[in-house]
Amino acid sequence: MENINWYPGHMKKTRELIQKNLKLVDVCVEVLDARIPVSSRNPILAELTQSKTRIIVLNKSDLADEAKTAAWAEKLQADGSRVLVMNCNSGAGCSALLRLLEKVRDEKNEGRERQKDLRLMIVGIPNVGKSSLINRLTGKKAAKTGNKPGVTRGKQWISLGEHMMMLDTPGILWPKFEDPKVGLNLAFCGSIKDEIMDLETLGMELIGVLAKDYPDLLSARYKLDDIAETPLENMENVARKRGFILPGKRIDYERTARTVIDEFRSGTIGRITLE
Repeated sequence: MENINWYPGHMKKTRELIQKNLKLVDVCVEVLDARIPVSSRNPILAELTQSKTRIIVLNKSDLADEAKTAAWAEKLQADGSRVLVMNCNSGAGCSALLRLLEKVRDEKNEGRERQKDLRLMIVGIPNVGKSSLINRLTGKKAAKTGNKPGVTRGKQWISLGEHMMMLDTPGILWPKFEDPKVGLNLAFCGSIKDEIMDLETLGMELIGVLAKDYPDLLSARYKLDDIAETPLENMENVARKRGFILPGKRIDYERTARTVIDEFRSGTIGRITLE
C-alpha cells in the first residue's frame, strides 16, 4: 500500500490553534490509542508541547493486549512521562487522572496566597477518545463524540471545577506518514477515514498482521482449520467460513474486509496490540 498523505485544511488550523493557545495552558494531556502507542503519537504534538507538563493517557486499554500495554506504560514512564492506562468509555482510570491533575495544580499553587486555576489542553490524533475522556472528566456530554475521526471541530473551554479548566482541540494528524506501517496502523484503528482507503486491501493487510502476531485469535474467531501462508489465502478462508460468497462462487472480499476490520476495532476478535 502506498504512503498515505492526508492533511485536510482543518488540521492545519488545529496546529495553529494549539500553537496560539499553548501559552494559556499549564498541562497537556496527550491521548494515545493503547493498541498503537507509537503510530498514534503525533510528532508535531510532541514538538509543540515539549515545554509543558505532559501526561500521557493510553486509552482503549480494554481493546489492547494487557501485557503489552503494561510494558508500554513502563517504557513511557522510564522516558520521563507521566502515564495512565485508561478506558474512557467505561471511566476506568478517570479518578486517577483527576488525582494527578489535582496534584499538579497544588504543586503549581504552592506558596501562593490566591489559588490559580490549572489550565489543561487535551490533545491527540483523531478517534483516540479525547471527547469520551472529556465527558468522563466532566460527568456530562460536554463534547461531541463519535466513532469516526473528525467529530470535534473547534475550540472549547470546559470547567472541571476544583480550580481546573480544560481546553479541548480537534484531532490532528501529520502531513505525511513516512513509514507505511504507521499509516496502516492508523487506518486499522479508524484514525483515518475509511472513505480514502482501499477497504479490501486494508482488510487483507490486517488479516496478514493478525495471522503473524495473533494466529490463535484469528483462527478461533473465524474457525480456521489452520493459518495459510499468505494474507490473501487467509482472507479467502475467512470468507468461506463466514459464507461471504457471491454468485458464481466468487469471494466477497469487500464484506470480508469490512467484517474483520469492524470486529478488530470492536475487540470482538480479542485484545490486540499492533506495536
